Amino acid sequence: MFIKIKKNCGILMEHNGMETGMVIPVTSHFLLNLNEVAEISFYTIKEDKVRENIEHGPITIPKSTRVIHLTMSYRYSSYQEDLPGLSNRMVNQRAHYKLFFLPECPGEYEVLRTHIERQVCNI
Repeated sequence: MFIKIKKNCGILMEHNGMETGMVIPVTSHFLLNLNEVAEISFYTIKEDKVRENIEHGPITIPKSTRVIHLTMSYRYSSYQEDLPGLSNRMVNQRAHYKLFFLPECPGEYEVLRTHIERQVCNI
């Protein structure tokens, strides 16, 4: 099952493939495969956080921003590493996505969280 992250909805994204502390606005639609997600966390930021934008300028993520943190499975993030003297070595590093939903745009967060929670069996 895929979830669609929509562009221009007040969503900022952080990914471990980017520089540390950098967030970017979601400017195009993209899909995430929920079958490749190993862990999901939902939380709200309790204090303002300063990060960098793509031009290395400061960007403040305000308190009360809601976050969905998706940690992908190892299979999703494995890649071939070609180093001299080592052949066919696989590197397993879990990819993660943090989606920051700004307080002025709560609708997308609620839709996405509701959709994810429908896939969860509570015991």
